[in-house]
Amino acid sequence: MTEIVIKSASHLVTMDGDRRVLRDTDIRLCDGQVAEIGGHLETTGETVDARGCVVTPGLVNTHHHLYQTLTRAVPAAQNALLFGWLQTLYPIWARFTPDHMFVSAQIGLAELALSGCTLSSDHLYLYPNGSRLDDTIAAAAEVGVRFHPTRGAMSIGESAGGLPPDHLVEEEGAILEDMLRVIDAFHDPSPASMCRVGVAPCSPFSVSRELMRDAAILARDKGVMMHTHLAENDEDIAYSLAQFGCRPGQYAQDLGWVGPDVWHAHCVKLDASEIALFARTRTGVAHCPCSNCRLGSGIAPVRAMRDAGVPVGLGVDGSASNDAGNLVAEARQAMLLQRVAQGADAMSAMDALDIATRGGADILGRPDCGRIEAGARADIAIWDTSGIEAAGSWDPAALLLAGPTTVRDLFVEGRQIVRDGQVTTFDLGAAIARQTAMAQALSEAV
Repeated sequence: MTEIVIKSASHLVTMDGDRRVLRDTDIRLCDGQVAEIGGHLETTGETVDARGCVVTPGLVNTHHHLYQTLTRAVPAAQNALLFGWLQTLYPIWARFTPDHMFVSAQIGLAELALSGCTLSSDHLYLYPNGSRLDDTIAAAAEVGVRFHPTRGAMSIGESAGGLPPDHLVEEEGAILEDMLRVIDAFHDPSPASMCRVGVAPCSPFSVSRELMRDAAILARDKGVMMHTHLAENDEDIAYSLAQFGCRPGQYAQDLGWVGPDVWHAHCVKLDASEIALFARTRTGVAHCPCSNCRLGSGIAPVRAMRDAGVPVGLGVDGSASNDAGNLVAEARQAMLLQRVAQGADAMSAMDALDIATRGGADILGRPDCGRIEAGARADIAIWDTSGIEAAGSWDPAALLLAGPTTVRDLFVEGRQIVRDGQVTTFDLGAAIARQTAMAQALSEAV
């Protein structure tokens, strides 16, 4: 039996059913689970001193493109809207190899871990030069973050009216075959799972209606979740109306892409009827505020979604459109944008943290994550609030208003993967050097 007791947390933000915030509290972690919460807990195992710290559930990232950590701040894409941004970057991504995929995932997941993330999804939808989803899964296992990779795909190239170049798309039969392969090889549905696989055709402008429908049938047959991009900006809406004669919500409903086993990225431009559809069907949304700002897509109606009962989680999106992967900073941005759009009382710091923890866990089908209560997985973030960022704060638990943006310690399944602000599971410095060299070589070839 492996046991750790986190001692004397100054503030424990549980995100349990009652959203309790407890003072001067201990947490017992045992065999990958939260075993007990209380005062003066004793142990013969390891103890972690959390005095002067806020303890939260590990944060949950519901949308990412990890490979894009190799293409941050590309000059030609810095000021482009979504479609132009993609068309600028497709030729660069076409040169990626399995090594690029592995290292970029390492870096992206380590960056997330340092910002408090214990569970991350990833949407990998292009596979040049022998790249496979296996490459990112191997990286996640090394970093130690709980992972929900999705086998994405693009099947309609420019010659057929799609957005991506023809050499980056795949044949649809091969896509479905590889979806089955990675599910059978890597998907673990158990409660303690460190890897669950989903299916994720990229977007309405890069795959056929037939692939969307077939992928949904496959996913439900295998019992895995479904993910795609939807209603990201005005161009996206215009494309849907022109090509399909309907709005994105109707497109999703017609093809079987609504329900509690589905979550869509962005949804910036959902209208009232689409919000009602998602609420009625319990279809999830991955809100990506920084990327939406960076690409000028707009402000997603998150307040309206939550009021209607739409499940909402948080995503950093790819690092070519963010261009960072700090999940606690993303939560702050989500809070601030809703206040800009709806007023200062539109979203509290606790509301935004709720989205970033249990909200995300719920839309990924992980009600055992994103909260600290007996029986939950032992995914814990410890934030040192004794530093300059929180100096003078009257409410240390309001991390998103005044608090650190890097964790002191991070536990995933009871294993400590960040200690004193440093990743413990692999040589991050060497990985950074390797990625820097790769990015330099890619930039020189443009």
